[in-house]
Amino acid sequence: MELSFASFVQQVFSSPAMLVTVLLTLGVIFVNGWTDAPNAIATCIATRCINVRAAILTSAVFNFLGVLIMTHINSSVASTISNMVDFGGNTHEALIALCAALFSIVVYSVGAARFGIPTSESHALIAGLSGAAIALHGGFAGINGGEWIKVLYGLVLSTLLGFAFGWAAARLVEFLCKNMDRRRTTGFFGGAQIAGGAAMAFMHGAQDGQKFMGVFMLGIFLANGQDNVTNFQIPLWLMVLCSAVMALGTSIGGYRIIKAVGMDMVKLEKYQGFAADMAGAACLLLSSLTGIPVSTTHTKTTAIMGVGAARRLSSVNWGVVKEMGLTWALTFPGCGAIGFLMARLFMWLF
Repeated sequence: MELSFASFVQQVFSSPAMLVTVLLTLGVIFVNGWTDAPNAIATCIATRCINVRAAILTSAVFNFLGVLIMTHINSSVASTISNMVDFGGNTHEALIALCAALFSIVVYSVGAARFGIPTSESHALIAGLSGAAIALHGGFAGINGGEWIKVLYGLVLSTLLGFAFGWAAARLVEFLCKNMDRRRTTGFFGGAQIAGGAAMAFMHGAQDGQKFMGVFMLGIFLANGQDNVTNFQIPLWLMVLCSAVMALGTSIGGYRIIKAVGMDMVKLEKYQGFAADMAGAACLLLSSLTGIPVSTTHTKTTAIMGVGAARRLSSVNWGVVKEMGLTWALTFPGCGAIGFLMARLFMWLF
């Protein structure tokens, strides 16, 4: 199924259900830009390789390129998210449940962002959708276990592999540059880290951009009374729209997340920032090519932890790590519970 921009605009202004769904989806994408996308550029800003405005512009461009290019190479991440749950054959109830899930993601993520704690929008999305599906079916009949297994794989992959890649990348850089002039290498890694941040933004688009566009398309299908669409093309205008809204979120509220990830957790030098960016990007590339949805937040932050631990364990501020870990642990039950309760409330009201 293909959807033109003109047809989309017409449907939005003629269907209140479509309008509400689109606004909530854009709200979730905005919050992703506020709380998740800043991870990609946090290290570049923390080591003063690039100013905030230029970093946000770079992030927006490469987020879009990541969505555009990786969707054409492998769009299985978007398919995994859109097939994560089955809201049933009643498209009216399914649309209500989807809106409840999206609302729960915004509530949970904004609450965490108020404290400057980076959350995983990927896991919030999955938990919110699952909680709403459980409320709709009155049990686990609407949960696709096969797709959920990929989420669990992704949770382990993003955490362990992110740390391991970060540690290995930092050690490799230190080994290769141990006999080089420190001033020259610092200058080189200043430029290289900008490229690394661009690579992270590219892979963030490849992962998170696909996830939210998959949900966007699911909402459009349900608003049109279609509940069994399995093959769809993501239009170019939707990629541009999602990238622009995500960039807006980063520009408005991203600094607190940048500070927590890039400054408070580990005091990074330029070569360490480069190592963390390349490690995170490599992990996300592997996940995207295999169609496994992972958390860019988990991947980047654990890569930074690995880089810090490569020097010494005390380089990592484990108090900040503890706060992040607690928020991550609460994401699935917390956002799932909000999604469940909101779905019950919305179905009662509407």
